[in-house]
Amino acid sequence: MSFTLNDRPARVTATRGAAAPRRRTRVFALPEARWAAAALVLFLIALPLQLTGAPEWAWGPLYALAYVTGGWEPAWAGLQALREKTLDVDLLMIVAAIGAASIGQVMDGALLIVIFATSGALEALATARTADSVRGLLDLAPTTATRLLDDGGEETVATEDLMVGDTLLIRPGERVGADGRVLDGASEVDQATITGEPLPVPKESGDEVFAGTLNGTGSLRVKVERDASDSVIARIVAMVEEASETKAPTQLFIEKVEQRYSVGIVLATLAVFGVPLAFGASLTDALLRAMTFMIVASPCAVVLATMPPLLSAIANAGRHGVLVKSAVVMERLGQIDAVALDKTGTLTEGTPRVTDIRPLPGAGPAGPGGPAGLTELTELTELTEDGLLSLAAAAEHPSEHPLARAVVAAARERGLVLPDVRDFSSAPGVGVTAVVDGRTVAVGAPARLLTDAADPAVAMVVGELEDGGRTAVLVQCDGVPVGVLGIADRLRPDAAATVAALTTLTGTAPTLLTGDNPRAAARLAAEAGITDVRAGLLPQDKVTAVREREAAGRKVLVVGDGVNDAPALAAAHTGLAMGRAGSDLALETADAVIVRDELATVPAVVALSRAARRLVVQNLVIAGVFISGLVIWDLVGHLPLPLGVLGHEGSTVIVGLNGLRLLRDAAWRRAATPAGDDR
Repeated sequence: MSFTLNDRPARVTATRGAAAPRRRTRVFALPEARWAAAALVLFLIALPLQLTGAPEWAWGPLYALAYVTGGWEPAWAGLQALREKTLDVDLLMIVAAIGAASIGQVMDGALLIVIFATSGALEALATARTADSVRGLLDLAPTTATRLLDDGGEETVATEDLMVGDTLLIRPGERVGADGRVLDGASEVDQATITGEPLPVPKESGDEVFAGTLNGTGSLRVKVERDASDSVIARIVAMVEEASETKAPTQLFIEKVEQRYSVGIVLATLAVFGVPLAFGASLTDALLRAMTFMIVASPCAVVLATMPPLLSAIANAGRHGVLVKSAVVMERLGQIDAVALDKTGTLTEGTPRVTDIRPLPGAGPAGPGGPAGLTELTELTELTEDGLLSLAAAAEHPSEHPLARAVVAAARERGLVLPDVRDFSSAPGVGVTAVVDGRTVAVGAPARLLTDAADPAVAMVVGELEDGGRTAVLVQCDGVPVGVLGIADRLRPDAAATVAALTTLTGTAPTLLTGDNPRAAARLAAEAGITDVRAGLLPQDKVTAVREREAAGRKVLVVGDGVNDAPALAAAHTGLAMGRAGSDLALETADAVIVRDELATVPAVVALSRAARRLVVQNLVIAGVFISGLVIWDLVGHLPLPLGVLGHEGSTVIVGLNGLRLLRDAAWRRAATPAGDDR
C-alpha cells in the first residue's frame, strides 16, 4: 500500500534543543510593580476629576496617595544614597514634585512620581526575569539519573548526589545526567545546547558526553568524570552570571552628568531662596522664586529630550520585529563598531535540509514497478533524482532522526508518493534499514555502510559533498549503492545582504563564532561573505573571543540563539537573540530579541539607534536653550510662575514631538537602507 506524506502518524517526539520548564517572576510579585500600579491608578482617577472641575477634596487626597505610593521607594533610595554622600536625580525629582505641589502644581508633581515609579518597576522586572533565566538553565540537566551498581542492579539517584567514577545508564530519549565518558553502547546525542552543532553527534565507547544533552535512540553506559557543580552546563551558568556582573555599568547620556547636575540644582535653589531672603525679601516671595527656579531648572525637559527618541525607536523597531528591552539598550546599539554572529540558527535557518541528490551512474534497483523514477527497471540502471529521494524518504519515514526528517521534508516539497514500508530498523550512528516494495533499502553514514572494496565513484561523490561542508548520506538498495544525498543547514536568504550592511555600518566585516566543525563553518561563511571564522568553540571560547575584541577597544554586538551563546551575549557590549528558536536563557540574557528571525533587521535597528542618538543631541540643545533662558529670566528679572511653567512645559512638548518623529515607518525605511546611515 502506498501512502502520501500527509498520512504520517502523529508521534510524541523529543523536541530538539527543548527548553527547560520556564521560571518566570510574575509582574505583581514585585513590590515595585505593585506600588507603581497603585500610583498610576490613583493618578488616572484623580486627573479626570480635577479636569472636570470636581472639588479639591475629591481629587486632592488621591494625588496625595499617588505621591506616597509611587514616591516613597525612590525617596527612601535617595536618602540612602545621601548616606553615601551621593545625590541622584530620582531624589531631585521627588523634591521637584513636592516643590511643584507646594506652589499649586499638584498634577505636574504627581505625573513625575508616576513616571519614575513605572520606570523603577520595569527595571526591577527586567532584573528578576534575567535571574529567572539563569536559574532555569539548571533545569536542562535532569534532577535524577539511573546509577548502575556493582552487583548489576540499578538505582535512581539525584544528580547532585552523583560522584566522579559512578556509572550511569542513559536510556533512549533521556537527558544525560552528568558530564562523563561513554563506556559502552552507541547512540547519537543532541548537544546543540552546549556546542550549537545543528545535528546530533554519534557517540560510542570513549566519547565525551555533557550533562543536559539529549540522548537519541541508542542506550549508553557513561562514567561520570565531573561533579555537578563543575559540569559544562553549570559553568555556562557561572559565566552568564559573571559576565552580567562584570559588564560595565550602562547609563543614558544625560545620566552621565546626573550627579553634578543634581548637586548644582539643589545648591542653586538654596541660593535663590537664601540670598533674596538675606537682603530683606519676604519669605513668600523668596520661596516662590526658589520654587519657580526649581521647576524651570528641573531636568524634566532634559529627561524627555532623551527618552522620546529612544522610546520611539523602540516602538518602531517593535513594529518591525525587534524587541529592544530598554532605552539604554537602544542607545548602546548605536555605539557598536564590531559584530560577531553565531552560525546555527542565526546565520543559518538551524534546520538541516537536503541540498544535493546524486543518483549514482549505472546503479539502480532491479524489479518491476515502484515509485517515480523506478518504473520499467528490469536491470541495474540509473535512478532519477525523484526515484532516489522516494527510496530514501520511504525508508527514513518512521525515523525520528533530524536527517531523516530532512529527507522526508524534501520529498514532501516535491509532492512524491512513497511506496509501502515494512521491517524498519534503526542502528544508532549507522542509519536505517527497511523493506521498500520488496527491496531492502539502507540509508545511513557512508563510512558505516561502505566496505573497504567500495566503488571509487561512490567514494568520490561522498568526498566531494563532505569537502563542501555537507553531510553525506548513502542510499543502498539490496546491498548496492544507488545514490548519495547531501544534507546541510541552509543559509538564511538575507544573510549575505545583512553581512554586507553590517560591514558598511561598522567599517569592519562581522566575525563568525560557532561550535560547529571548521569545514562546515568555512563553507557557510564563504557564502555569506565572512572571512573571519572561528569554529569548534565552546561557550567559554566565544566569551574569550568577544572579550578579546572588547579589550582591543571595540564595542561588540553579538547575535546568537542558543544556550551556548548566552555567555557571549552577556559579555558583549550589546547582545541580540533570534526569537523563534532561541533558548529561554538567550532570550532573557540578550539586550534585544529579533522576534521574527529576520536577520536583515539587525543593521536596520543599529541604524535606527544612531538616528535616535542624533535626535537626542538635537533635543538636548533645544532643552538647554529653554532652561537657560527661563533660569536667566528668573534670576535677572521676575519670571511669573505661570509663564515659567508654560515655558518649561512648552520645551517639553517641543522636544517630545521632535523625538516622536522616529515613530514613522519612513524612519525604519531609511534605517533599513545602508546609505541612510551617516555615522
